[in-house]
Amino acid sequence: MRLILLGPPMAGKGTQAKLISTHFGIPHISTGDILRKNVAEGTELGVKAKDYMDRGDLVPDELILALVQKELDGMDLDRGFLFDGYPRTTVQAEALSTYLEEKEKPLDGVILLDVPEETLIQRATGRRICSNCGASYHIVTMPPKVEGVCDACGEKALHQRVDDQEETVKNRLNVYKKQTEPLVSYYRVQKKLLEVPGADTPEGVFKQVLNLLGE
Repeated sequence: MRLILLGPPMAGKGTQAKLISTHFGIPHISTGDILRKNVAEGTELGVKAKDYMDRGDLVPDELILALVQKELDGMDLDRGFLFDGYPRTTVQAEALSTYLEEKEKPLDGVILLDVPEETLIQRATGRRICSNCGASYHIVTMPPKVEGVCDACGEKALHQRVDDQEETVKNRLNVYKKQTEPLVSYYRVQKKLLEVPGADTPEGVFKQVLNLLGE
């Protein structure tokens, strides 16, 4: 299976990516992992990317594309893959489509986790992290036994990350709408889009994914 996983921040892409890649026995690829690997290995592309990252700038499309292509060149495309968080723009999507067409290994599907915005905001703003051991909770769906106290380590160290504050979450969603949401139409026109309501439990969402993929 050659798949892409699409969806807004907090849609549950990380959870579904693990389930899908394990089920099909395919590598789970994220551009973040590719960047970190190339930077750590000091590759030519990694050094160029690090210059942008150190300045706090976005790594440009052409460099991301080169990194992704290098990764795919080293893979067995017959075995398949799952992209999570890539492509982010139509420019990246078009380049990936061209690459796969040249290899005669087209995508099997693009899975869109469709979650209402109010659900995404609730998911993020209710999240609490233990600053001592890293355990994660949610004030509505998975609260600690004692408010503010971590079940795992017993420390009163639960806090809300800046990334999970409502204003930050709304900004991230706006970036997604402007930058990545156009991919929904792009892949729908290609008849590659598989839309899954993502507000269900992780198990329920995964079951729907498998049904759409004919499993």
